[in-house]
This record gives sequence, C-alpha cells and structure tokens, in this order.
Amino acid sequence: MRAFPKDCIPFTAFKTLDESQKAWITSDGSLTALLEAKSGQPLQVKRTFEGYRLLSMAQKKQLGYKGIKLNRPMLAWVREVLLFGNSLQPWVAAQSIFPLPSLKGEAKRLQHLQGTPIGYVLFKRQKTLPNRRLIEPTKAGWRRSTVYDWHGRSLIISETFLPELFLVK
Repeated sequence: MRAFPKDCIPFTAFKTLDESQKAWITSDGSLTALLEAKSGQPLQVKRTFEGYRLLSMAQKKQLGYKGIKLNRPMLAWVREVLLFGNSLQPWVAAQSIFPLPSLKGEAKRLQHLQGTPIGYVLFKRQKTLPNRRLIEPTKAGWRRSTVYDWHGRSLIISETFLPELFLVK
C-alpha cells in the first residue's frame, strides 16, 4: 500500500476523482456520521464475516509491531461488513481488525458490535482519533486503511468506497 498525506495527493493517482470523492476518501472523524448525513437515515450494517484470524505480516507492520513480534503468530478479532445508505447497493465495504492484545478494558466491547456501526463506538466522545492512514486504489474502489489509537489500543479499520456511494446524490 502507498501512503498519501491528506494535503499531498498525487494527481496521477486521483485524477479520475472529483473533489467530492476526494473529500470522502480523505475525511477525518466518523465515516458513519458522514454516511448517515448523506443518506438521511441510520446506516444499515450487513456483517459478512466475524471471527478470529491471524494477522498478516503487512498488518503487523501497519500496527507498528517490530522485532520478534513480527515473526510470531498473532490473532485478531476481524469484522467485515457492508454499509448501506438509502440504496439497495452497498456504499462501503469495511473491515475492522482488533488484535487480541488490544481487546482489553473498554476495547472488549468491540468484539460484540453485531450490527452496530463501529463509528457509534469509536467516535462517541470525540470527533477525531489519533491515526495513521494508507490510501490505495483497488478493483472494487478506493480503499483507505487507518490505524486508530482508541483508549491506548491500536486497531485497523479499512474502508473501500464502492461506486454506488458516488452515484447516489
């Protein structure tokens, strides 16, 4: 994945996107709140996977693990969902990765979100969170992968912006 600072987006990578689309992909804060504002209704969440998976080497590096931690297997709780606004097609495909060492204290409840948008939990008390973000084009759409620091716990949320989001006005 290639990282693009928000204020320095390569023209060649984003030349097919208009300013509104760029704003979605580089937005800070709760994507849930932005999607609900656009749709005028609560976000619908369809879970497509929820369970334990091993973190990949790339995910461990993204989380900042170094040395021996990179070479040791590490489990994470993974939740994959489709997010729907006011159309029959999903707007965003999202994946949340919660490394097991991060699922302590307040963070334990992240394993029990079920159909609740994660933005309701992460951004309940603050509008933005400390983060590091990677942005890249994929076959499905533009994806941003963000490492958040939530209550001192690191987690990754990847969001792929599907074409339907940009078709609905």
